[in-house]
Amino acid sequence: MTEMAQQVLPFYLVCDESGSMSGAPVQAINDSLPKLHAEIGSNPVVADKTRFCLIGFESDAQVLLPLSDLSAVTSIPGLNARGGTNYGKAFDLLYNTISTDVAALKAAGNTVYRPAVFFLSDGQPGDNWSAAYQRLTDPSWSLHPNVLAFGFGSVHAATLQQVATVRAYLADGSMGPDAALREFAASLIQSIVNSGSKPTQGGALTLQVPENVPGFTALPADPV
Repeated sequence: MTEMAQQVLPFYLVCDESGSMSGAPVQAINDSLPKLHAEIGSNPVVADKTRFCLIGFESDAQVLLPLSDLSAVTSIPGLNARGGTNYGKAFDLLYNTISTDVAALKAAGNTVYRPAVFFLSDGQPGDNWSAAYQRLTDPSWSLHPNVLAFGFGSVHAATLQQVATVRAYLADGSMGPDAALREFAASLIQSIVNSGSKPTQGGALTLQVPENVPGFTALPADPV
């Protein structure tokens, strides 16, 4: 059955699956994914106008859930903590995935708005990720996404600011990692809902950026 052409805003959740995420952090994300699925998938207005993709990265990166209409999938796969922390692999996969996804959406006749990326990490990268990141966020690439970067654990504020193109968020220590990550997930859900249900005056879909996320300090983006 062919999908009816419409306006679409793609969301990509890019999650650190390195070994340091094991235990409470990865469990908090996995516990939140069914809620995200239920809230977005059961909202026909938002589900029609947004698509969701889950990417996990550690020493390598993989697409755990291809870009999907959440009303049409039965569940979202969980994360599995292992390996190191390689940002470059995540950015390379994200570039290739966005390219393929947007081409497919446009081929179906949809109007596609700038992709939104929620990037989550708990540690400093162990690789040289600069070239992969610059290719992903190069303004001359018409599909360059809006990136929000969230971090906790040992990741540095400066690293998050370099990853973000819109805003960065660093855990402030006021709550444990599991509680902070539940707040992160709640902010992602709310952003998708708001972005899909509140188009601009011109009718365009645009990323609705979380203003205040409990447990996190908002920082300005500082891409280099």
